[in-house]
Amino acid sequence: MPIDKKHVKGRGTTEQVPNRFLQRSYAVVHLEGVDAVEEEDRSTRFLPTHPRTIINKVDSADLPFSWSMNPYQGCEHGCSYCYARPTHEYWGYSAGLDFERIILVKRNAPELFQARLRDGRWSGEPVNISGVTDPYQPRERVERLTRRILEIALNHGQPIQLITKNALILRDLDILGRMAEQRLVHVAISLTTLNEDLRRVLEPRTSAGQKRLQAIGELSSAGIPVMATLAPVIPALNQPEIPVLLKSAAEAGARGASYTVLRTNGAVKPVFEEWLHRNFPDRAAKVMAQTAELHGGAMHDTRVGRRMRGEGNHAATLARLFKVLHARYFQGRSMPPLDRSRFHVPLHGQLDLFN
Repeated sequence: MPIDKKHVKGRGTTEQVPNRFLQRSYAVVHLEGVDAVEEEDRSTRFLPTHPRTIINKVDSADLPFSWSMNPYQGCEHGCSYCYARPTHEYWGYSAGLDFERIILVKRNAPELFQARLRDGRWSGEPVNISGVTDPYQPRERVERLTRRILEIALNHGQPIQLITKNALILRDLDILGRMAEQRLVHVAISLTTLNEDLRRVLEPRTSAGQKRLQAIGELSSAGIPVMATLAPVIPALNQPEIPVLLKSAAEAGARGASYTVLRTNGAVKPVFEEWLHRNFPDRAAKVMAQTAELHGGAMHDTRVGRRMRGEGNHAATLARLFKVLHARYFQGRSMPPLDRSRFHVPLHGQLDLFN
């Protein structure tokens, strides 16, 4: 439920949607007889966690990777549409405001990553950072977990795929450049909109669209293979920007692009719909109707092979448009294959310095 129906500055939602795994919730009773969720501190909290493993197996035909890792759970970026919101429920939190303001920090992630690479059963398959929450969200400036992970990957010749919507990735150009020289890294920059008025409410704590284009340009100039991901495409909101987004990404130096369409599974649906009615009441019904059309009449979709691109006439039109524009702007470009042959386990101790 909403905390007080007032927008929380810098947040994507005002909602604390119920956690599906909890049988009880706590509230305070006002003198007027109105129950409300007890909520006082709205500042972001960073809670250290100590998992036993960090690399996760991914078994999905929809995803172009088989292994992923997430140094952070929860994300300050505050995107109301984020498919990862329901993962916060497994930790006992709400997929609403909790997802944005309670960030679980896996401070032992680099050590766990290195231990896995030195396990004799590991063969150097590419690992995607991050499959759930952004590895370059604002807290990374302090924690530097992603940078430490990249340093370990470089030292082991471990191929890495990165997905982010934050220009903070440019901080690590030195490491990424060295990895690119050995064909050990791919980068995907999420490019959702170049309309700053939309971006401020859609993705309130992310880098501006122009900053992301700048990141694509600087990564590309440094020889780092980078592509743009238009994710998600939201009917009647950012869908009309597809041509300019693809053209701008290509001009910045991207080697290709991909897209997914909006789907609001589980607790994402009430969060996104509240955000939509609050920010775009004039087109909320249209957005929801066209999104549902992409998914067989519902705004959620779990069907492998269809959930990412949708189905029906609207989905077919999107696919044709994207195919034509991609051929126009990215002709002759592609992402080079990652090189698994460089993976090795360096000597322990001081001798690591000489590898």
